[in-house]
Amino acid sequence: MVKGVVIGFILGLIAVAAGVWYYFGSGRAPVATTDPDMPFERTFAHRALNARLDRQPAMDSPVPADEANLLQGALAYRENCAVCHGLPGSSRSNIALGMYPKPPELFRGTGVTDDPPSESYWKVANGIRLSGMPGFKGKLTDNQLWQVSQLVAHADKLPDAVMKELAPPPAPVGSAAAPLSPTR
Repeated sequence: MVKGVVIGFILGLIAVAAGVWYYFGSGRAPVATTDPDMPFERTFAHRALNARLDRQPAMDSPVPADEANLLQGALAYRENCAVCHGLPGSSRSNIALGMYPKPPELFRGTGVTDDPPSESYWKVANGIRLSGMPGFKGKLTDNQLWQVSQLVAHADKLPDAVMKELAPPPAPVGSAAAPLSPTR
């Protein structure tokens, strides 16, 4: 009796693994950014990320959230992050609209102002798999990583000088695109 239960259990596991293999290998899994979510996709992705962040020890930022550091964070953010996460008062870029999952708009609503800077530091430094979020460790200095983390942690209460640095660029005069002239 026990032997039959064990064999049945093993065959059940093999059948589930074969079904998952077939689902992904047959082209039935949604892989385009415009496709609907896979079953449990968001649940598994958020669970894995949250579990990883819970394992991280909370670190105190070596960079204070003063105006000078927030300004430097704004410069790094504008150069490296704004194309996906946006600027205050601006609409999403075409790049952000084409991503899956959609990157959070860090200056709308709560953003990540409820996260400790060390959590944002980890995300900015390491990136997040299967989300389009790249890791910037080795591309930005450790100081810049902390400055950006302080910026997004304090996005709801930034000084005017920092908000001015983050202001969207003015729309070009005659913002409708001029038709291209044919080249011969």
